[in-house]
Amino acid sequence: MNDLVRQHTALTESDLEWLHLLVSEWQLLSDLSFADLVLWVPTLDGTRYVSVAQMRPNTGPTSYQDDMVGHLVPRGRRPMLDTALDEGRIVREGDPEWREEVPVRVESIPVRRESRVLGVIARNTNLLTVRTPSRLELTYLQSASDLAQMIAAGSFPFPGQQVDMDASPRVGDGLIRLDADGIVQYASPNALSAYHRLGLAADLVGCHLGQTTAELAPSRGPVDEALVKLASGWAPRETEVEGNGGVIQLRAIPLKPKGTRIGSLVLLRDVTELRRRERELITKDATIREIHHRVKNNLQTVAALLRLQARRMDSDQGREALEEAVRRVGSIAIVHETLSQNLDERVEFDDIADRVLAMVAEISPGRVTGRRTGRFGILDAEVATPLSMVLTEILQNALEHGFGPGETGTVEVSAVRGGTRTEGRLLVTVQDDGRGLPEGFDPQKAGNLGLQIVRTLVEGELGGTFDMLPAPGRGTRVVLDMPVRAEKS
Repeated sequence: MNDLVRQHTALTESDLEWLHLLVSEWQLLSDLSFADLVLWVPTLDGTRYVSVAQMRPNTGPTSYQDDMVGHLVPRGRRPMLDTALDEGRIVREGDPEWREEVPVRVESIPVRRESRVLGVIARNTNLLTVRTPSRLELTYLQSASDLAQMIAAGSFPFPGQQVDMDASPRVGDGLIRLDADGIVQYASPNALSAYHRLGLAADLVGCHLGQTTAELAPSRGPVDEALVKLASGWAPRETEVEGNGGVIQLRAIPLKPKGTRIGSLVLLRDVTELRRRERELITKDATIREIHHRVKNNLQTVAALLRLQARRMDSDQGREALEEAVRRVGSIAIVHETLSQNLDERVEFDDIADRVLAMVAEISPGRVTGRRTGRFGILDAEVATPLSMVLTEILQNALEHGFGPGETGTVEVSAVRGGTRTEGRLLVTVQDDGRGLPEGFDPQKAGNLGLQIVRTLVEGELGGTFDMLPAPGRGTRVVLDMPVRAEKS
């Protein structure tokens, strides 16, 4: 709609915003009318109309099999559009039109904003299935007529009341028509069922909806006057009412077809099961986060016990083995700590990499500086856990074997993700400027436990490749290449 309006018409941005507000609401008018709606706006030169939006009803058959958006028609071809635009009134005169052997009643509703008519809504009703209307259909049509008059007067839609139509109740979910005093004149079967879910034992017709709703909603104090006012339809608002184990969503729409409030529409939907499932998901998320938190605590306890045992070891080799185990357990604990703070099983790995780098740097025999470049991004938990262990082992190996006591140097962790050639992959490089690899060293055959862990996790768990080679100039470079799931934008 933005492109069509800006390309073909003289409407301002504020006019366009008004049309967006109308289009966000007009499913309601289409369903109440059992009719298709097409919004026509005059072109810049005033010689034609361009259709900028279209809506089909959920309550009846369509009159248009084709998409009408973008069509241009010359002024004069559809006289009812001209009359509605020029005179600023609803036009219903004329015989039905025949489209593909289907009789269609055509009406034109001017779209007014303040003192100007921006365009015209063509309301097209398929008459092929017309029958003697029921009480429900008569209520729908009368409500549609009231809304059409409000659109023509510029009092609907309500300014500043942007509605999320995906979340708001629709006409078919349940409809109640109130008079000016808030007394129920008509309640659809779905609406009555929803109130029975709240605990209502009687009929709704003749009841004051605001008082009845407030009585059904549990309250420890006095009657909620705000709820009474909202359910009585005095203002365009939405709320939820809970009682007797049920939850209904209410939306009030005041009706002022001639500037004076004659009553209101209340759309409602039974959302009991939807809210129950949402609460179950919230409980499940909280449970998963609590599990990760407890796993992290248990791992930290294990690490503390291993650290305590290491202090009591007389053997230097045994002490070093326990300290390595402490760091391995600690790297897994960092992942679980991060998962305990998220709602899904995905983590931002950059923070984990920084913490692993800081943790391993503490055991450096020299004064080695660690830094990270690039971005790991968001990773799944099943990737983050083994990758944190792999990173721990590689960094620990670089610091222990690359630098001696008192030596200075740098270890850099680089991550590259995405890009034209690396879409869906993560390339990690760990490079130091230490002593370098011994002559004839083969990382695929080395018996070091740390390198065995790296090979197993990279090839088995992560489905990637691992290589260790001399760095340009001095030191060692380790390269990891693995597949990862694309990040959510």
